[in-house]
Amino acid sequence: MYKIMTPGPTQVKESIRLARAKECTNPDLDETFIEFYKETCELISRLLHTENETLILGGEGILGLEAACASLTEPGDKVLVLDNGVYGKGFADFVSLYGGEPEFYTVDDKNPIDPKALEEFLRENHKYKYATLVHCDTPSGMLNNIHEICPLIEKYGILTVVDSVSAMFGEEVDVDRAGIDILCGGSQKAVSAPPGLTFVTISDRAKKVMAERKTPIASFYANLKVFEGYYEAKWFPYTMPISDIYGLRAAFDYIEKDKDMLCRHARIGNACRKAIRDAGLKLYLEQGFSNTVTVFEVPKETTAQDILTVMRTKHKIMLAGSFDSLAGQVIRIGHMGSNANEKDMKETMEALEQTLKSLGIGLKCSLKDRFCELMD
Repeated sequence: MYKIMTPGPTQVKESIRLARAKECTNPDLDETFIEFYKETCELISRLLHTENETLILGGEGILGLEAACASLTEPGDKVLVLDNGVYGKGFADFVSLYGGEPEFYTVDDKNPIDPKALEEFLRENHKYKYATLVHCDTPSGMLNNIHEICPLIEKYGILTVVDSVSAMFGEEVDVDRAGIDILCGGSQKAVSAPPGLTFVTISDRAKKVMAERKTPIASFYANLKVFEGYYEAKWFPYTMPISDIYGLRAAFDYIEKDKDMLCRHARIGNACRKAIRDAGLKLYLEQGFSNTVTVFEVPKETTAQDILTVMRTKHKIMLAGSFDSLAGQVIRIGHMGSNANEKDMKETMEALEQTLKSLGIGLKCSLKDRFCELMD
């Protein structure tokens, strides 16, 4: 078995695995499960600081992103795609799939979106139905400031769809303060449950836009409207993955009790980045670092595959490379959710130090020792 130190999926606590082994009832007929589902959705809303309704969907995080676009987009709608990373750019595919017309606001992919520059753009360009934004663009580790950007977009009457799958519960997310219309999360990142579920919070403004559509939503499974009135009718639009939801609830119960969660992510993220820099390695980003993942460039003396292979085969630790335009260029250390603990990070930094040395990479200091100093 490997220690999974990737930026999702993450390690899963035994209590969460055991919750998934609870005896199943029939989620379509047993009203106690409908109550459990609704209570779990309300817990997620509270943890995200909103009274907006949350829905748990039976599918990996990408389902939430597609469902948001499917439910809002009508043919010919103009949609602003905020693009400073692989996932940011990817939203355009969902917009196009449902007949919308994506227009990119593309900026430097090594820095976060600048709200002031965005406002200058929006003054002249704001005839959009909604805008899409990625909170943490995991391939590069980029963090965008949703609490500044989303209110700015809202000021121009534009709805916001935010992908915070890789940021929430490792970075602050206050849905109401940000004014986010549809926020998308996933089970396998900082929530640290197994992959397979997504959840979305939906504002009244977004619901109104969906209700006033002139054309039907061109999907069933990726259609947020099919959940309308599910609780009153005691009826789900499809059979819910009950065991997965039991595990998800256990993960959120743990998060609710974890008062040091965001501070711990910040301490570990800062220490990891500083240790990487001090050892002479180069971080991919210039600024805008997420506390859920650290991304550094592959030294010219070796390859990403060599680093990943030695880490996995010799040290039994799984790190991640990246993909798309960053394929083969960077290594990613995931310190989100259950991965964000000092013991596993020390072991990871020690193993990475030994791996790089075995591949002929000279370091200016010990990665493990420097990390430990910074954590003290």
